[in-house]
Amino acid sequence: MVSLLFHIKSNTLLFPFIFNHSKDKDMNINDLKICCLLATCLATPIDSFAKAFTAEELASCKEKIHSAIVKFEKTDRDRWSYTVSRYENEEGDITSSIEQYFPSTHSDGGEPWLLKKINGEHPTNKEVTDFSEKKREQAKAKKQAGNIQLKLRKLIKQESLSLVSIDEKYIVMAFNVNFNKLGEGSIGKLQGQLTYQKKEQFIEKIAIWNNAEFSPMFTANITDLAITFTFFHINGAVLTKQNEMKMKGSFAYFTDINETSLDTFSDYQYRGK
Repeated sequence: MVSLLFHIKSNTLLFPFIFNHSKDKDMNINDLKICCLLATCLATPIDSFAKAFTAEELASCKEKIHSAIVKFEKTDRDRWSYTVSRYENEEGDITSSIEQYFPSTHSDGGEPWLLKKINGEHPTNKEVTDFSEKKREQAKAKKQAGNIQLKLRKLIKQESLSLVSIDEKYIVMAFNVNFNKLGEGSIGKLQGQLTYQKKEQFIEKIAIWNNAEFSPMFTANITDLAITFTFFHINGAVLTKQNEMKMKGSFAYFTDINETSLDTFSDYQYRGK
């Protein structure tokens, strides 16, 4: 079984990928983790989406997107408490959880994360302990592996932005991602698009998908990949609303990858001073 989970953390896009495979311990699973991570962060020009807009319109929209990125990056999510509902379907193996985050608890030296439910049931003491240990390990790994965290300005290569559509409420733009460490095999096989909401002046949605199969590493092949991030605008802060990923492919020729993961965030409360 192969498992993949992603998050957005604070003012960065955070993708902690977790792969489990019990049949072949010699397989380089860690390499596949990183490669699939990087695969989501490489996009190509989408000139086919571009319509006839004036240079002034394009420049104005690019400026709006830049300001929206700055607004997103200034949001300190560690000052907000929230609830996140997670759902995963890994080759038919379905799991779910409801978790709460409390930044004030973390600053006092306590556990910032609380497991409320797992697979629809109240967790046992052991499940709570295991959950807390896992969160501490993830926090430690996040500090040590800075290359896993990508700021929004890294995800969206601003000079590549092209206009798709403009109406009274939204601006839609296609973009390239400024990340090209996967090599020539992945170039031209992924694309991205964002939706900017005019009223609140923020990026409401980011979508990345593939337009052809790609191989992030030897023996791994991704046939379908779709990642969507949506956001709230609350009192000037831009906060994660939902992360969704769908991925299909194969690993080591005989292991199917067929995954869906969905994280939904709610109950935001500002806890800063």
